Amino acid sequence: MGSQEIIKIEDDFTLIRFQNDGLETFNAQREVSSGLIQFHFGLKGSAKFIFNQGNYALDLKEEKSLLLYNPQKELPLNLELAPNSWVISVIISIKKFHALFSSEADYITFLSGENKDKKYYNEGNISPSMAIVLSQLFHYNLHPSIKNLYYKGKGYELLSLYFNRTEDPNAEQCPFLIDEDNVMKIRKAKEIIIANMAEPPGLQELADEIGLNLKKLKMGFKQIYGDTVYGFLFDYKMDFARKLLDSGSYNVNEVGLKIGYSTGSHFIAAFKKKFATTPKKYLMSINPNT
Repeated sequence: MGSQEIIKIEDDFTLIRFQNDGLETFNAQREVSSGLIQFHFGLKGSAKFIFNQGNYALDLKEEKSLLLYNPQKELPLNLELAPNSWVISVIISIKKFHALFSSEADYITFLSGENKDKKYYNEGNISPSMAIVLSQLFHYNLHPSIKNLYYKGKGYELLSLYFNRTEDPNAEQCPFLIDEDNVMKIRKAKEIIIANMAEPPGLQELADEIGLNLKKLKMGFKQIYGDTVYGFLFDYKMDFARKLLDSGSYNVNEVGLKIGYSTGSHFIAAFKKKFATTPKKYLMSINPNT
């Protein structure tokens, strides 16, 4: 089931959370007038931005960002969000944005004198410190009365980190250095469990391998990925199983074995828990002739 939550922070500053935890592609559309800058951040899965009545598309992958700006024409937001994907978008007016950097406008490439009236596009990586803020925007637990203030602070923090990426990451004054080191270790933990999903290591073994204590591994993983290590792995395995079934190259038992289930019944029960249907019924729904 896909959803979008629009948070109007100020008159010309909006934050949108797109979330698709369903099995179908989720489409979201929104008018965006000219003179607004769009920042899009891929937290999980993949998305596609469609332009010019479908004649042009830009992909947004996991842990990637897109900056879009066209002062000459409107760039309406037409998003195709793949299953199991999350995106956060920040839309801010050029006027407000320019005011943030009024004394340092030349530091931001597309605000410099020769560029300020030109269209601008940039794809980049999401840094570890940005990943922390993005995950906080998805996994906050706050009283509704301070929600807007929280989003406002995080929105500006995200923009400041976005434009800080050219700084020396080893500079002593960088306040996120310790966090960034830990985030890189947590990402390594994610890569390890995915690479060994059929026989994943125990939590203590995983903590030892990445060089973090068990408590930091658990807390950090939940903070960045919004789930426990094995909760994340379960979701990943089920989505991987679904893709294997989609390919038509494997039967139900073969898929179960590939992701670490020694018996078909255990795999069927797990798949049903995630998708509310059995693998066989799922196969029949995508190919009625099976």
